[in-house]
Amino acid sequence: MTIVMNYVFATEYFCSLIKIILTDVMSVALNDNMNIATVQQLFNELFPFLKIEFFEKENGFNSVTIKKRIHSVQKKLLDYKLPKEPYKEICIHPDMTVTELEKEFNGLYKLHTQVFRRSGNIWLETTITDGWTLKEQNNQGEMITAQIANK
Repeated sequence: MTIVMNYVFATEYFCSLIKIILTDVMSVALNDNMNIATVQQLFNELFPFLKIEFFEKENGFNSVTIKKRIHSVQKKLLDYKLPKEPYKEICIHPDMTVTELEKEFNGLYKLHTQVFRRSGNIWLETTITDGWTLKEQNNQGEMITAQIANK
């Protein structure tokens, strides 16, 4: 009986350690010194069926904000830092929602951030499902892409 209980305890302990390790591996910390291309690459490595795009915020006519896609991916996040914002890393993890991720970037940088989900060979904005976690978004993209490929 004691041997079985010790085995069960050891197995549960081992599984909890694996979860901690996987959680750490499944997250990435981004900082001001990273360029846009690196941020996009790290994000895509973590979530292969998602991509993150950045747009500069510009004021248009009648205070309408116009989004202009950033094409210079070698620029650093620091180049877009909002004045008086302290240094802060953004930790991206699977349980973070798209809304939370976008708010993090929008609060620190003069950027509009948008997450896209792969659907076969096209990329869709996640605006309707921004309340979903990044893990849910990625799983949905993987499932849809697999279904389209099998047709």
